[in-house]
Amino acid sequence: MKAILVNEDKSLRWDDVPDPVIGTEDVLVKISYAALNRADLMQREGDYPPPEGCPEWMGLEISGEIIEIGAGARKKSHWEIGDKVCALLGGGGYAQYVSVKYDMLMPIPENCTMAEAAAIPEAFATAYLNLFYEGKLKPGDTLLMNAGASGLASVVIPMAKAFGARVITTVLSDKIAESIKHLKADIIVNTTKEDIVEVLKKNLIDGQGVDVAIDCLGGNIMGKCIHYLSYGARWIMIAALAGQKTEIDLKNIYVRNVRIIGSTLRSKTPAFKAELLAELVKNVWPKIASSQIKPTIYKILPITAAQEAHDILYRGENVGKVVLKVQ
Repeated sequence: MKAILVNEDKSLRWDDVPDPVIGTEDVLVKISYAALNRADLMQREGDYPPPEGCPEWMGLEISGEIIEIGAGARKKSHWEIGDKVCALLGGGGYAQYVSVKYDMLMPIPENCTMAEAAAIPEAFATAYLNLFYEGKLKPGDTLLMNAGASGLASVVIPMAKAFGARVITTVLSDKIAESIKHLKADIIVNTTKEDIVEVLKKNLIDGQGVDVAIDCLGGNIMGKCIHYLSYGARWIMIAALAGQKTEIDLKNIYVRNVRIIGSTLRSKTPAFKAELLAELVKNVWPKIASSQIKPTIYKILPITAAQEAHDILYRGENVGKVVLKVQ
């Protein structure tokens, strides 16, 4: 089969690789679409290696069709040859085929295309993990989701809204603010015009302080914002795209009982991920079917244009997810 490989100069090529090996509890999926994540860029740069046993090529989420099922997977699951599925992977999605353990597969939600379904597993699992497992989000809570135009924000914001939260998000221009209106955040802060710290301070004074923050930026602004959260709030760090260091008033943290939580989906055990995916299907799939939550697709490109697709993420121009169509 073919897959996207990384050359020594970090450029990408579509080249031959060994066919997947199917274990007894595995399912072989013919890939239709693979969605991009910033973790793919990190892996390409050599900073985010795949878990042991996973293919070396990138790709954390795919949609496709089951074409083979291992004996153990047949006994332990309901999957059938020909089922359309989406899957959470440790790696290996930028390819024609992938071998997946049966409990990492999910059915395609109703009211969802195959391209949209490819954009679900990693992004939706990450959103659900941080909103509900790490963030303990409840109806009526206020969520701060930085970088409102990111692929993850395009999932986190509508998911939080669908479960009754109030959402504050940040963008870098009025044009971007307009482009994410469909996500229905309650407050969109253009940080070139408004100080997000002052916005959070006012919300706190008005009795609507942030209860949960999901932060992929970090940097100096994190240390400034974290001082203006509700008592007992949770600040969840999932990346540090704006800088790995900040300055925090530690007294404010313990007096207000604020928790700083580091979180990555990739580091979770396979058993935990299987539990998380089962909860997604149970609790989130009905909201997708009713259009309360819907993946936002920015662009679909052929798999052979993976480098062009990565460039879109490097430039930060996408609002929503970039998806590769496998020929």
